[in-house]
Amino acid sequence: MSATTQERTGLAGRIDSYFEITKRGSTIGQEIRGGLTTFFTMAYIVVLNPIIIGTVADGTGTYLGGGSEPNLALVAAATALVAGLLSIAMGVWARFPLALAAGLGLNAFVAYGIAAREGMSWPEAMGFVVIEGLVITLLVLSGFRKAVFAAVPAFLKQAIAVGIGLFLAFIGLFDAGMVRIPASGATPTEFGIGGYIASWPMLVFVVGLLTAVILMVRKVRGALLISIAVATALAMLIQGVVKLGADPAVANDWALVVPEIPASIASVPDFSLVGQVDLFGGFTTLPVLTALLLVFSLLMADFFDTMGTMTAVGAEAGLNDEEGNPERSQQILLVDSIGAAAGGFGSVSSNTSYIESASGVGDGARTGLASVVTGVAFLLSTFLTPLYAMVPFEAATPVLVVVGFLMVSQVAGIDWKDYRIAIPAFLTFILMPFGYSISVGIGAGFISFVVLQVATGAARKVHPLMWGTAAAFAVYFAMGPILNLLG
Repeated sequence: MSATTQERTGLAGRIDSYFEITKRGSTIGQEIRGGLTTFFTMAYIVVLNPIIIGTVADGTGTYLGGGSEPNLALVAAATALVAGLLSIAMGVWARFPLALAAGLGLNAFVAYGIAAREGMSWPEAMGFVVIEGLVITLLVLSGFRKAVFAAVPAFLKQAIAVGIGLFLAFIGLFDAGMVRIPASGATPTEFGIGGYIASWPMLVFVVGLLTAVILMVRKVRGALLISIAVATALAMLIQGVVKLGADPAVANDWALVVPEIPASIASVPDFSLVGQVDLFGGFTTLPVLTALLLVFSLLMADFFDTMGTMTAVGAEAGLNDEEGNPERSQQILLVDSIGAAAGGFGSVSSNTSYIESASGVGDGARTGLASVVTGVAFLLSTFLTPLYAMVPFEAATPVLVVVGFLMVSQVAGIDWKDYRIAIPAFLTFILMPFGYSISVGIGAGFISFVVLQVATGAARKVHPLMWGTAAAFAVYFAMGPILNLLG
């Protein structure tokens, strides 16, 4: 054996040992493939986050980055940078197959619920995000966040995983336009266009979905990544012939990304958005109590979203213990908490763990090496934006539907004959897709669990932390009326 071969074998061995790749029944190749699958499944955030936060003027009429016009490239570069660094941190420190990026829902709240308030500026809004991230980091370091997670009954953790599976499938179907709001308004949603598969983008989604499930049934390695590649190739072929636009409001157009061969494959990123933060300015612009309630709203959404996400991903990867807790959960929660503050410092909104990571797990990822691969791909994407931006929603979202199916299978572990268990579980997983929020489902499940335990004389069986979290969710659900009362 040559010295070079010995060196490579030694390096591979150290990587295997550190990430416990063989121990978890995986291989380095499998981790790389899973990490890339996760990246291509969630890379849309680099396009979508700028659209959400980069096109909203703050309370002074200024756009993110300080200009009088949107600068989406600036936001995209910072979005990819922060996501890449945090995903690598998750992989190296927590050694868990979970990637991070700007949180959907949270970014919209920061844009429309905070930055757009009269007198508020984007740096001040991002200051709130940093503060929320620092607070939640302290809660992790104190052990409180992990203690709350351990206090949740196992059946509720299963229900959370099921709910996220349904939520993930709904996101996939809706983002691809397979389920949409009908033009007639006769029903809340409809399948396709008037109940039919009536556009080229829909055909791409169907081909991608069928490719994924057929390859999975045949146990082909890399099934989900292959399906993304096949669907993208078909989308580019179709686009070369029919020349569609990209507008989710137009039924026959691509949802967001036009699958075209880019004119160039590289561009120099601009990271000047990073650090444009005013940490305490928002407390002088807004009444202090209002500012505190806004920070509390961010905190509640961040605190419980990750709990559900890491439970679901851990369950899918077979990394949870008998109580439903993932390995190294403290490290996972710490990286995620730091991600909230890092997202604010990067001026791209709070970063959080992405349930799309389950797509990589579904394609074989079992260790933090997959997260490192995803993170490196995000960092490279800051230079190679044209390459990954040609993957349309319709090619990536079938993976979310398949992973949703895999996660919903945990519904079999819930005791449906015990209504004190079944009803909170049902509310947990049904309100996630219907309410379009992981936190809403978790909150409804927690509150209903405590109420039913009290109503049936079993209040003493409720962990004190469950009482506290249920009460916190009750305040969270009443936040709108509370803010209205405060003007």
